[in-house]
Amino acid sequence: MSATQSWLSLAIARIEADFQRSADTHLIALPAPALQARGIDLYLKDESTHPTGSLKHRLARSLFLYALCNGWIREGTTVVEASSGSTAVSEAYFARLLGLPFVAVMPRSTSPEKVVQIEFYGGRCHWVDNAAQVYDEARVLARQTGGHYMDQFTYAERATDWRGNNNIAESMFHQMQRERFPIPRWIVVGAGTGGTSATIGRYVHYQRHATELCVVDPVGSVFSAFHRTGDVTIQGKGSRIEGIGRPRVEPSFIRTLVDRMIEVTDVDSVAAMQWLSTQLSRKVGPSTGTNLIGMLTLAKEMLERGEQGSVLSLLCDAGERYLASYHQAAWVQANMGDCAHACALVQSLWEAAS
Repeated sequence: MSATQSWLSLAIARIEADFQRSADTHLIALPAPALQARGIDLYLKDESTHPTGSLKHRLARSLFLYALCNGWIREGTTVVEASSGSTAVSEAYFARLLGLPFVAVMPRSTSPEKVVQIEFYGGRCHWVDNAAQVYDEARVLARQTGGHYMDQFTYAERATDWRGNNNIAESMFHQMQRERFPIPRWIVVGAGTGGTSATIGRYVHYQRHATELCVVDPVGSVFSAFHRTGDVTIQGKGSRIEGIGRPRVEPSFIRTLVDRMIEVTDVDSVAAMQWLSTQLSRKVGPSTGTNLIGMLTLAKEMLERGEQGSVLSLLCDAGERYLASYHQAAWVQANMGDCAHACALVQSLWEAAS
């Protein structure tokens, strides 16, 4: 075995050992007695319990394995990623695990808590003024360092779907087996790269489940318009909800797998985040609020049609990453506007769905 093959084998073994040490994430049954009495159960798969604190831990693990097995990363390779923060945190973790330099290209608006985490794992942050600049800047840095641009937006749906034991959809359905409605009527996710919706959508089709897939999309993102029109050239200003929504159509977003899109305003996402944090007695991130709006919208429609079943989504990350932003009233007022009306709407949506 050559030195290159030996390092590759060790790198893969380290990532697999890290995976073996990890337990699956918990499936939370939301306390909604009024809904349950009418035959609708709500669930959140808690992805905040990964070692790096978010759903993106799964993605980063898969991206590293995909790049290693393709021969794109070798000993000493500088890994560069374009990110809104969460994927960068997770990739910095795996880069440190393998002893590799890591550079995250991110918008200046990225939460400071994520920056602290990236630097804790030995990564370096490189700033751009807006989200649309991260792609080209990451490519430039990769060329300058002789490194590898991981490019989650292109490879997410390929990397996350090629290994069964990393399939979040498989885990979801396994954990639902003993529930009242084990096959969800709806699964609700946001789209950052599109990798999660692609993985879940393909799994549902392959297993021939009756589940439908809904993607929630924040204001400023182009995924909903792309789903509606099929126009890959659509450009947007980008999302203000960290972790989901993009200013361009990403290659990993597969529109034909998505049954329904729901557009969600920023203030509704933040209001739902605040409301859910109170219900769970723990802080959640803003993209989980976006998911909750989608869940409640679908639950209300199911009640109106006299349907019963389960609705399943993700708790994407913990709110401690956003204490100085989305969980700070003055910041929300300055950047999103007044959420009081949205809070009332979330409560009314909950009551209407109950």
